[in-house]
Amino acid sequence: MVDVANAIRFLLNGEEVTLTDVAPDLTLLDWLRLERRLRGSKEGCAEGDCGACTVLVGRLAGEEIIYDSVTACIRFVASLHGTHVVTIEHLRGENGVLHPVQQAMVDHHGSQCGFCTPGFVMSLYGLWMREPNPTRPAIEKALQGNLCRCTGYAPIIRAAESLSQYGQPQGDPLWAERIAARARIQALNDGKRVELGAGEKKIFIPASLDDFADIYAANPQARIVAGSTDVGLWVTKFMRPIGPVIFIGHLQELRRVVETEAGVEIFAGVSYSEAFPLIETRFPHLNELWNRIAGEQVRNMGTIGGNIANGSPIGDTPPPFIALGATLRLRRGSERRDIALEDYFLAYGKQDRQPGEFVESITLPVLPEGEHFATYKISKRRDEDISALCGAFRVAVGGDGMVSLARIAYGGMAGTPKRASAVEAALLGKPWTLESVEAALPAFAIDYQPLSDMRASAEYRLLTAQNLLKRFFLETQGQSARLTREVA
Repeated sequence: MVDVANAIRFLLNGEEVTLTDVAPDLTLLDWLRLERRLRGSKEGCAEGDCGACTVLVGRLAGEEIIYDSVTACIRFVASLHGTHVVTIEHLRGENGVLHPVQQAMVDHHGSQCGFCTPGFVMSLYGLWMREPNPTRPAIEKALQGNLCRCTGYAPIIRAAESLSQYGQPQGDPLWAERIAARARIQALNDGKRVELGAGEKKIFIPASLDDFADIYAANPQARIVAGSTDVGLWVTKFMRPIGPVIFIGHLQELRRVVETEAGVEIFAGVSYSEAFPLIETRFPHLNELWNRIAGEQVRNMGTIGGNIANGSPIGDTPPPFIALGATLRLRRGSERRDIALEDYFLAYGKQDRQPGEFVESITLPVLPEGEHFATYKISKRRDEDISALCGAFRVAVGGDGMVSLARIAYGGMAGTPKRASAVEAALLGKPWTLESVEAALPAFAIDYQPLSDMRASAEYRLLTAQNLLKRFFLETQGQSARLTREVA
């Protein structure tokens, strides 16, 4: 039997918080501003895009605490059990002066209207804790999820580049609090299941992965929430009820990666940020795409399993994973089954997942040496934007110059992520030449009948899909075909 508790407990700055009456859809931003009167975090977009509500959330990772920048507008309070929430109000320098990040922003004129400034400060604070002397690329990456309409970013970047002149993390009060905070968080993570509310207000926080499997098998109507980067918008934009909810972001067993020579098994709770070192070393051909998935805050929250499980036709990871030949492990209770990722997506809004069954992990084979691979994301903005379409290409060419393998997958071209089977068939056994590629282009109209929407027209999507195959071919020939901007 699993012990059950009836309270959500976490640290808020220096205070321990215990909540016994929480709605599943209560966001951290609303709770901070309305209940705790901590109004430094602002609501700008209510969808995790602008960064004005950025806070840090410290979580256990083994024996250490990792502080992630997150957007409070789409983070649910119930997901905070056993964490340490740090808001702008907690920042302070020695002897009551401004914090080094704040002082750098002042000295370099990084704030005008000030609305977005607390979010920038918190994002830079999280970066400074990790990298006291950040490089320009690291700064730009850390600020991808923060928007400002006043300063033009240059003063903010100058402030970030000067952070080490104002102090080092070891002198920061939060750095000194880490040991005590770690012990307090470890005590809060006491191995008990948490249950609150009833009916549509029911909240489950499983004690373990096995406990999660048991809860979901018994409550298949419940909503699974890991990073809430998608479900959060159901609440803030569509006012949809989401309960009952099972929150799983805290489960360390789902935040694992198992590496072998043949490939890697990534468990469903691994965030984009956590996966980046693995992508960088084992799948470097995905580096560019990975850096363009949302902004830093969303990458810290969003999970690879969630991106796949919700079945969105414009998710960024399914096309390259399908091209690589990925497999999914689905679990219901103690039973597991493996399927090819491409077979998981049945139709728009429908996946091959039975009631009470969830995505436990995804296995990615390592790309064999000598094969060509690339992924291209097309969006209106280069950074922090949803794809209009995303294409992934994998081709093997034999010693005779003939195409021996072709796996091409697109998102944004159909109701699900989908392979271009007719295009693949048109390439197989043909010489890998521009003439063969151009001869295969009409087959795209067989594979896809895309829709027109706010992101792109059907005609644009079809033409771009064809052109991306040509671009891929040119790159395999060593031509300098790389575009500096990939926008619709």
